[in-house]
Amino acid sequence: MDEATETQDVANGKEASEIELLSFHVGDHEYSVDIMSVREIRGWTRTTSLPHSPKFVRGVINLRGTVLPVIDLDLRLGLESSEPSERNVIIVVDVQGRSLGLRVDAVSDILSLPLTALKPLPELAEETEETFLRAITVIEDRMVRVLDIVALLPPLGEVAA
Repeated sequence: MDEATETQDVANGKEASEIELLSFHVGDHEYSVDIMSVREIRGWTRTTSLPHSPKFVRGVINLRGTVLPVIDLDLRLGLESSEPSERNVIIVVDVQGRSLGLRVDAVSDILSLPLTALKPLPELAEETEETFLRAITVIEDRMVRVLDIVALLPPLGEVAA
């Protein structure tokens, strides 16, 4: 948890020993992001493609006068991608002064957890989606992966945000 998030948590009366996550589905997998980085959740909007952008950048949308890049999490995480449908959702996040949309299949829940519930990832020799993961947590009988949004960002020169 970064210093700004801890300060905001204290200001909101929430102890810094807790974290709130927004969980969502990408294919058959459940992921989450720190809710403090989420600006809004929107229904699927058709994107305008950008030539020469990375394959995982679905395109851009107009968000109240701002051109917002949309990352297809299926592709970014190395999963099998499907064509977007009206059932998809765009999670708009702000990270490091940049805004972007994350295309997901469905939003699940808001999870409020103690920081101790976030477990470190096992070390694997091969580079996988783990490079985009911050931690993992077990909620009831399911494992929820916590994404590192900063790692998901395309390099600054690759997409105009």
